[in-house]
Amino acid sequence: MKPIYIDYLNALDIEALAMTDAEIIAAVEAGLVAQGNGQTVIEPRVHLEPDPSFHGHFNVLRGYVAPLDAAGVKIVGDYVDNYLHGLPSEFGILNLFDPRTGTPRAILDATVITDMRTGAVTAIGAKHLAKKTSKVLGHIGARGTAYWNVRLLDHLFDFDEIRVHSRRPESRDGFAAKLAADLGKKVTAVADWKSCVEGADIVVEASRLPEPQPLLKTEWIKPGALVVPYGTMSAVELSLTDIMQKIVVDDWGQCKGGKFGSLRAHVETGRLSEQTLHAELGQIAAGLKSGRQSDGETILFWHRGLSLSDIALGKAMLAKAQTQGIGQRLRFA
Repeated sequence: MKPIYIDYLNALDIEALAMTDAEIIAAVEAGLVAQGNGQTVIEPRVHLEPDPSFHGHFNVLRGYVAPLDAAGVKIVGDYVDNYLHGLPSEFGILNLFDPRTGTPRAILDATVITDMRTGAVTAIGAKHLAKKTSKVLGHIGARGTAYWNVRLLDHLFDFDEIRVHSRRPESRDGFAAKLAADLGKKVTAVADWKSCVEGADIVVEASRLPEPQPLLKTEWIKPGALVVPYGTMSAVELSLTDIMQKIVVDDWGQCKGGKFGSLRAHVETGRLSEQTLHAELGQIAAGLKSGRQSDGETILFWHRGLSLSDIALGKAMLAKAQTQGIGQRLRFA
């Protein structure tokens, strides 16, 4: 057997790549288009909870993207209390394989990939589902994915006003300061959910609740807004779906099952079903179903996170790394 090598990109390598906002969005949207065109395989994510007292769990995501000639498995830990140890809430590893032989091709640090691709899916959802004139963003949550939500949304919309909130003052203040420095504009940290959400054109809920709690009130949502809830535990009222003209998800197979997710109760009570679902985002990105059709539509977009997005962004990073001589090549066999 001839030698087998794998490409390895660690966190420092990925930082050195300096992926642009446009590169991130383009890579992730290519994966969504492939999904919409039926050129992917998505296995519903599975979870491992080592011990409830650890306040965390592992997500295992698996997928295949035919146009990219790649299969992948990502394992990401999601631990609420990691900030107490000076650690990010999420650590991840992405493994890419030859889909025809199973030969391992690459290992990438997926911590930042998870953050970037999550933000990209939020932004791509808004690209198709938010009003083009959206100028006010209200963002709940300040974890790793939150930064890329705001950054990539602002890349597309150039907001006049950005409001952020999280439970801990030091978290939201630091988050607002970093965003203001990186985006070159004012970002306001607010002390409560209502001040953050009410009247916003785009609302993103990425909270870190230990258990479901309806903190995001339906009455605060502006008519014509786009609402993007994706917290692990639900923070929304059951009535939220009642005001929506369209409900869009990233993958119905993942959204309809499992114990986690911001609209889990809506699925279980029948408020969100195949009958009430408008589309998957990939179908809209591929031009097979409509996105926003009028400024008056109030729309909800729920994404659980797709292995396809990790695979697509990982492949784009590997391609850029090869042109720049970044990363390592490891002997596997």
